[in-house]
Amino acid sequence: MNAVSLLSSLLSSSRDATLGYLADFSDAELLKRPVAGANHAAWQVGHLILSERFICGEIPGFSYPELPAGFAEAHGKDRATSSDASGWLTRAEYEALFKATREATLAGLARLDGAALDKPTESRLKGKAPTHGNLLALLTQHDAMHGGQFSVIRRLLGKPVLF
Repeated sequence: MNAVSLLSSLLSSSRDATLGYLADFSDAELLKRPVAGANHAAWQVGHLILSERFICGEIPGFSYPELPAGFAEAHGKDRATSSDASGWLTRAEYEALFKATREATLAGLARLDGAALDKPTESRLKGKAPTHGNLLALLTQHDAMHGGQFSVIRRLLGKPVLF
């Protein structure tokens, strides 16, 4: 297995786990916070979508479908702890956008080779991810970190433990 195949497998697995944590959430449950001031799942999924597009924006050849109008603003840091229940998407809409974003990432990755993965990161992320391959691996770590937060919300809601 080469690095491109490995990253593709990891990105697919982390996509499936992330969506699996949220598959049985109602739209209202996406807005449940485990504690005051914590981010709810709707904001977190939007954040994952925006972050993936930002992280991979440095890698030539990666492009993404357009997001709904106002999506970036609705999922910015200033709205993370907002108690306003309006303006969030449905679980089905978040799932579709997350899938479309990850599919675009996987399509971009499929066009790369090992040499492209070794290219240096130029953005502010170079300390965390010094190469383009590291940027792609960072996505799976980011998904996993938020998966832990989704798991806490699942417990709060009395949902079954997964994975």
